[in-house]
Amino acid sequence: MDKTNAYQEKKLLLTVRLLDALAPALAAWIAIMVWLPEHFATFDGQYILTMAGGSLLVANVFHQLGLYSVRVLFNVPRQLGRIVVGWTAVVAVLIVVAFVTKVSSNFPRGWAILWHFWSLGSFFAIRFVAYGVLSTWVKEGRMTRDVAIVGAGPHGRRLIQHLRQTGTHDYRIVGVFDERAVRPLPPVEGVPVLGTVDDLIAYARKTPVDQIVVALPWAAEIRVMKVLRKLWELPVDIRLAPDMIGFRLAHCAYSELGDVTVLNVFDRRMSEEKLILKRIEDIVLASIMFLVFAPVMIATAIAIKLDSRGPVLFRQTRYGFNNQRIEVLKFRSMYVDQCRDIAPTQASRDDPRITRVGRFIRRTSVDELPQIFNVLTGAMSVVGPRPHPVGARAENVLFQEAVDEYAARHRVRPGLTGWAQVNGWRGETDTIEKIQRRVDQDLYYIEHWSLLFDLKIVFMTVFAVLRGKNAY
Repeated sequence: MDKTNAYQEKKLLLTVRLLDALAPALAAWIAIMVWLPEHFATFDGQYILTMAGGSLLVANVFHQLGLYSVRVLFNVPRQLGRIVVGWTAVVAVLIVVAFVTKVSSNFPRGWAILWHFWSLGSFFAIRFVAYGVLSTWVKEGRMTRDVAIVGAGPHGRRLIQHLRQTGTHDYRIVGVFDERAVRPLPPVEGVPVLGTVDDLIAYARKTPVDQIVVALPWAAEIRVMKVLRKLWELPVDIRLAPDMIGFRLAHCAYSELGDVTVLNVFDRRMSEEKLILKRIEDIVLASIMFLVFAPVMIATAIAIKLDSRGPVLFRQTRYGFNNQRIEVLKFRSMYVDQCRDIAPTQASRDDPRITRVGRFIRRTSVDELPQIFNVLTGAMSVVGPRPHPVGARAENVLFQEAVDEYAARHRVRPGLTGWAQVNGWRGETDTIEKIQRRVDQDLYYIEHWSLLFDLKIVFMTVFAVLRGKNAY
């Protein structure tokens, strides 16, 4: 992308900022004209101050919410939620100011409601127009950046594969260059190898290149620095691609530790305050569940005792918070001589080990109700990743060996129910794909935890249990 197009990008972003600042003022003016025509001629000074305050605040709040970048403007749905939150916060601040200064009664509610929603509509319209402009530029090739890659080995191949998997279209790989290209080299993932690093320097001087990405192993420090010293003379953005493990952590952000850039592999998502809030939630919900399901639990205990010999409850060792082992309580659903603690074979459809009562309580998830006591004692939560038995396997491979991110699900307490379960990933995990999908859902839950999210999962669990899918 040449300098002219870069200038157009900056001009578009500036235009969006200015329109965002003008939108509240214009919406307030139209709302006065419609709702308070008698004020339209005089245009009371209090309304002018409100319009100015709204415009000034919204420009700053939207900036803090990260709404002014080309990448964000390309994603309209991602912006809408931020806009609603940001503009509502601005209106809330103005309401508080009006209340404190004792002028809130001067602003009719009808006008305020019109102003709020018409401003939102204006912000949305601005985003759709900006998206249309950017889409047109992409079709015309004006947003495309020309990228050259240094490295025809595994690192360069992995980089090209990763870029294609992201699905973005704001770049064009013009070619691959490699020191070994003194002799012809085969294309890398369909991209031709155009020559050595010296050839790249000559190429960049004749043909505009927006960015050069060096895709070499970081361990080869001398080789990397030799290439960089040659490329530094070019007036081009030069980037160093991540080493192999970096592609597995491509979603991670960066931060500064002193003057050293470090990769944020995992953040502690739940602060002490959130942990306390979740614990209070667990005690309240578990207490309610105990009162509601006590008759069901008593009836289940009697039915199990009459159906087959052995204890009513079954204790099974599973992984809990911080990868510590906990004893999980369940109603016994199998014949007593078939119950195993460590590394059991997972139950399957029409499993002969399951009793008549056990088949019913497993299908309805009644067998999990004793885990309410695990929640009350603090070993589990109402909502969280479901605890798996120690030694559980998929395709004869231990879960923790089958999925690299498996251990990350133990950063929170395991739950009676979870995001994976309400999305259909409950029951037998006999394949690596199934456990991978379940872990993906668990990690999504951990990254996006909130009290409302927990309550949503509890509500969805009711319908998941009624459907009985994959429960046997």
